[in-house]
Amino acid sequence: MAFPWAAHAAADAEEKSLREIIVQAILATNQAEKRKLITSLEGRGDDVIVTLFDAWRADELFVHTSQDGEKTPIQLAGAPDASGAREALRVLDGSPLSDAASQPMRLAPTSPGLAPVTHTTALRRTMKGVLDLIELASPDLARRVRAIQMVGFAQDATKLPLLEARQEAEKDATAHAALREALALVRLKSQSEDARVDALVQLKEIHSLASADFIKNALREAEEKGETRVVTAASAALAAVESHRSTVNFFGTLFRGVSLGSILLVVALGLAITFGLMRVINMAHGEMIAVGAYTTYIVQNVFAGGLALSPFGFSIAIPGINATGWLGESYFIFALPLSFLAAALVGIALERGVIRFLYQRPLESLLATWGVSLVLQQLFRLIFGANNVQVSSPAWLSGNWTFHDIIFGWNRIFVIGFAALIVIGTWLILTRTSLGLLIRAVMQNRPMAACMGVRTERVNMLTFGLGSGLAGLAGAFLSQIGNVGPSLGQSYIVDCFMTVVVGGIGSIAGTVVSAFGIGITDQALQQILLNPVLGKILVLVAIILFLQWRPAGLFVTRSRNLDD
Repeated sequence: MAFPWAAHAAADAEEKSLREIIVQAILATNQAEKRKLITSLEGRGDDVIVTLFDAWRADELFVHTSQDGEKTPIQLAGAPDASGAREALRVLDGSPLSDAASQPMRLAPTSPGLAPVTHTTALRRTMKGVLDLIELASPDLARRVRAIQMVGFAQDATKLPLLEARQEAEKDATAHAALREALALVRLKSQSEDARVDALVQLKEIHSLASADFIKNALREAEEKGETRVVTAASAALAAVESHRSTVNFFGTLFRGVSLGSILLVVALGLAITFGLMRVINMAHGEMIAVGAYTTYIVQNVFAGGLALSPFGFSIAIPGINATGWLGESYFIFALPLSFLAAALVGIALERGVIRFLYQRPLESLLATWGVSLVLQQLFRLIFGANNVQVSSPAWLSGNWTFHDIIFGWNRIFVIGFAALIVIGTWLILTRTSLGLLIRAVMQNRPMAACMGVRTERVNMLTFGLGSGLAGLAGAFLSQIGNVGPSLGQSYIVDCFMTVVVGGIGSIAGTVVSAFGIGITDQALQQILLNPVLGKILVLVAIILFLQWRPAGLFVTRSRNLDD
């Protein structure tokens, strides 16, 4: 059984031995001996080395000679006092240097008995080499792997023994794999043909994308020298890397297509209700998205230091709670329901104030909601300013996860799960609740539902509020992948209508299929054509041709209400 005090004791012993080596290097009179002692620290991951080497190169190390002739390397640390004296710390153990009365000494660089520890260009170069390799033993895995990769990419044969020693001591599988690749890359520069062939066999098994250029260089050099075995091994290794690249591109394109489809689904699902079910052409749907995004911006500032607004010339100060740590990072969790609620309330106000007078009048509702969208955009400019505002993503949405060289962004993974939850929640509301039953009844046959005692105006209001609230949720997420501005919604309004129409007006399932189909097709064409603009043009052309063939979309919804 291992005890914590045993681990601390081992760490203290390791640090002491490092300090002893540096003390020996300081006191050595021969420059070659100094460089030899410093070089012996290569691969030793300890911040003590960094601290003392930085102090050495900054002329903060001195040798103190006592009255009895004892030489003690020290470091002058801390802020100098009025006389220029600073705290004197022993290099050997970091403890204060004491005088005859056992009192801590403060010394100035010009104090008697102090001699500066000099450094030459060769010595600084040696220290830099040690510092460059110190992260090979860093306790932080990411830093350790990055340092291993840098040594491998340098292909410096003199570092081969160091990598081999590190491979024997390494316990982590990820770092061990990086060491295996780094060793193979370094051995590609070997003078031995057998060593290079063995290295290429290793690189073929690893088939890392980063090794492709190194394998090509080895192949070119082998062809010039006429080394048939190396050429064969390099060709096989390069074929393995390119096969792996094709696999990575395929699954990476698929993931990006699904995430893009999820974004389209999130922004279009609200429109699938207001336009698909209610047959209201709501050109202000984009502004419902912006309402959700600005609500997220406000929530973020409330969790931070607050927010100052100046709408219509009046100054409004919204206080903040100055949350830090996990509470500050959780602001987005609180922003989601608030974004839904804010957009739903704005949607209800729009339905009660404008839309309810324009049912069965599509042209008038289109013009009216377009005017409302312009008004809302101007309100955003007056309240938040004409410039975009920045919404910072929490840490748990900012990183990524790499699996077999395929990068999975956490924000994209979140939007896929987020879209799935919204679809399931919408389906449950429409099929498993009394509100959903009333919505379906009113949308299928409004006069009959009214004759059965259903308060159709209230159902219209709640349905429009639901669709607008879903748009607000979309805005909350879109604030995490880009800036928020007054015209945010206008960037997605065309995509929203396109997704809903292709899926089939009134079909939630059609909207889901359409969103993912458009997203995957768009990403696939971009990957094939290597031109995002041309890819989007071809997607739009394909949609136009598809609608010529199936004007009603993928899923045709039949309802007697269509004849009203």
